[in-house]
Amino acid sequence: MIKGSGKPFNPNAFSVLNEGGDGNVVLCPQLTAQLAWLSIHYKAVFNMLYNEVQEGNGSRVQEVQIGDYATIEGASKIVDTTICSSKEAPTYIGTDVILEGSVIQKSAEVTDGAKVSESFVGEAVHIGKGFSSEASCFFANAYMDNGEACAALCGPFACSHHKSTLLIGGEFSFYNAGSNTNQSNHAYKMGPIHWGTLQRGSKTASGCHILWPATIGVFSMVMGKVATHPQIENLPFSYIFGDGEKTIVVPGINISTVGTWRDINKWPKRDGRVEGAKEDLITYNFLNPFVMQYVHEGKKILQDMLNCIVFDNEDEYVDYNGCLIKKKSLQKGIDYYTFIEELAGNTTTEEYLDLLGFVAKKASVENIVTKVENKEIDNTSALLSEVRALKEDYPAIDEDSEASHRWHEMIKADALKEYNMGDVDEDTYKDFIAKL
Repeated sequence: MIKGSGKPFNPNAFSVLNEGGDGNVVLCPQLTAQLAWLSIHYKAVFNMLYNEVQEGNGSRVQEVQIGDYATIEGASKIVDTTICSSKEAPTYIGTDVILEGSVIQKSAEVTDGAKVSESFVGEAVHIGKGFSSEASCFFANAYMDNGEACAALCGPFACSHHKSTLLIGGEFSFYNAGSNTNQSNHAYKMGPIHWGTLQRGSKTASGCHILWPATIGVFSMVMGKVATHPQIENLPFSYIFGDGEKTIVVPGINISTVGTWRDINKWPKRDGRVEGAKEDLITYNFLNPFVMQYVHEGKKILQDMLNCIVFDNEDEYVDYNGCLIKKKSLQKGIDYYTFIEELAGNTTTEEYLDLLGFVAKKASVENIVTKVENKEIDNTSALLSEVRALKEDYPAIDEDSEASHRWHEMIKADALKEYNMGDVDEDTYKDFIAKL
């Protein structure tokens, strides 16, 4: 390692999600997506990592440390930053970049005037075009241009391209931010202490504004101004519309869209990491048990509402956790969730967690945390080894099943609709159908 000058500081415990918190992530080179998630959700893990770094057993971020094979061209300022790199996974720092109190992992690139302060930039992450980051984490294959992030926890394939986009106080993974997307974590009362989660595969449309706290279910699309603080993780694959006063949910519909189809097929192909530099664990399987537990629960919730509430007409709405659902959307949602169950072809009664991109049984994760609390696990290397052992092989969708053929027809119909609206040209449409 090459050591340079800079103002030294202690290992920095900065706060993501709750911007006004005391610190829940330890900035160090050994950080991974799973270690960050566990540190945020379980104090014992945070304490173990913090103590390990303080005692010198971990790598503390102090002064400037640059790994071999890193390339730095025209950077403006690098202070108290560790830049990890190797021959197989070189790191690139480009023109006018400012790095302060941060860690840049192997195969990452920070370019074109990006400003990164007190942040972790993970494996094969791209940050460029003037993007500004403060107290945020970005893990495997995240891609950030133009906008800004503050106290954001960005898991694998979190993506933002637009100058007017702010990611603040939120957890995002397999996420795509529309232009002028932002969130509010302040509420002008007790400070910037609120936060929320967009579960894996969610998107925000152009101009979307979400007032935290809120939890949005997997593979959902959020549009407009959502101000009712919805907690709707149990309504996955939904469209969520807000107008600043009310929030309307259309459950399940996003399973039938071209966007969902394209997303789940593109992520594995876009993993830019090399073998030997893949510390972040990623579960790519689409309808994995974490997703399906919400599908099962969502179907039950909609059935209960449909059976227990007397409606005067088809256009009447029912309230669910700060959201409105139209009566006819209840039955359609049930149909969508039933279809997803058929498409998955598997069920489980166990509860699963998503450790920022990696799916594992909740009981198994909590068993590991108990070992940390009891000092049976006393270092991050042992902890991550046990987490890796939780990996399961989840069955893929049976492409020959009747449900799979129905899904293809749904996607074709949605693609045709997009073509008829003039959103894509004929060659693009035909090419997509041919690949489908």
